[in-house]
Amino acid sequence: MSTRIPVHPFTTAVATARVSNWYIAAIGLAQFGIFLAILTPVMVSMQLKAQVLNPDNPAQVLAVVLPVGTIGAVIGNPLWGMLSDRTRTRWGRRKPWLLGGVVVLALGLAWVSVAPDIVTLAIAWLVCQTGSNAAFAALVANFADNVPEQQRGRASSVLGLAQNVSILAGTYVAAWFAWSLPLVFILPGLFGVLCVVVYVLVTPDRLPEQRPKPFSFLTLVHTFWTNPIKNPDFGLAWWSRFLITLASFLFTTFRLLYMEDHLGLSAAAAVPAVATGVLIYTITLFVAIAISGWLSDVLHRRKVFVAGSTVLFGVGLVVLAFATDLSHFYIAEAVMGFAYGVYVAVDNALVVDVLPDPEKPGKDLGVINIANALPQSVGAAIGLFLLGIGGGTQNYPVLLWGAGIIALVGAVVVLPIKKVR
Repeated sequence: MSTRIPVHPFTTAVATARVSNWYIAAIGLAQFGIFLAILTPVMVSMQLKAQVLNPDNPAQVLAVVLPVGTIGAVIGNPLWGMLSDRTRTRWGRRKPWLLGGVVVLALGLAWVSVAPDIVTLAIAWLVCQTGSNAAFAALVANFADNVPEQQRGRASSVLGLAQNVSILAGTYVAAWFAWSLPLVFILPGLFGVLCVVVYVLVTPDRLPEQRPKPFSFLTLVHTFWTNPIKNPDFGLAWWSRFLITLASFLFTTFRLLYMEDHLGLSAAAAVPAVATGVLIYTITLFVAIAISGWLSDVLHRRKVFVAGSTVLFGVGLVVLAFATDLSHFYIAEAVMGFAYGVYVAVDNALVVDVLPDPEKPGKDLGVINIANALPQSVGAAIGLFLLGIGGGTQNYPVLLWGAGIIALVGAVVVLPIKKVR
């Protein structure tokens, strides 16, 4: 005979009990570790690897390899989220997926570091995306399980801060260890495992009282689909997330090459210049995050923060199109950092507010997280196309104007959302 597990405030369909500062710090640490491991390659180290495999056209390597990771993102995120919703173990339902996913990610990064050709690199990157999406799907589902509405803005700020600090840290790891390509990949992976282990050890993950319905083929099919007609607010939130993330990755995927090809820096000078730019970006992001999530909770407003910051981010991208030296580049990084700080401080809260089924957050957040993962992969192919307009391979003004327009559209689609103000 099965034993029902008592209901706990962390496992009600809609969280009502306030979480502690320790919980918020721990989930931020786990977010930092996962994103340090998966975004360091996207931001810098994969570009270094591409230059080793194809010195004449590294952008072509990125356009081939990064889209393969799309498979792990599109399939993995909602699938692992749904499975974590249904998991029942003595350790909880999210923790096994968190820990297993980050270990697979670390092993995949080690494989990436030694991949001798493009095909092997693409397969290894697919392993990385599969593992990272398992871990991330479980983490954001845990956020929805635990954090009540009145704390979501603040907790979302911490998650956004952790994600962007990971980008800064990853950039400096790449700058410090550029002499050893294996270390650039392996160290972030190992640190990601450590951060998730800390989170798993110190936070609760109790099982809900309600048992899942028996698994069926329809359950699997529905994993990858949340009807945007029946749930229009959810669909609009998905498109908003996808578009601003795509706009960001259209630049960051080629940022190192932009520094060399558009601004004329040497390879040796480009990496530390990128690190300085990311530092400026992160400082202004800190300022924005410090007030935006809290202010959103106090004012009970989400849309104005998300839409306004997305427009400002697009402005920063267009500034980059006109940059002729490092000063202009740093100004644009400051603008985009502040804009993205406001965005990430509030958008996670907005998404959780419009979830169609609070009892199954893992599944629906997995669908939302496709909007995070797809741009990391398809951005390279779209960017390569934009760079080639006009017959060359370095048309960065077209790339950046295109990214800015995409960001503007991302702001517009937020406005019709009705469930939040």
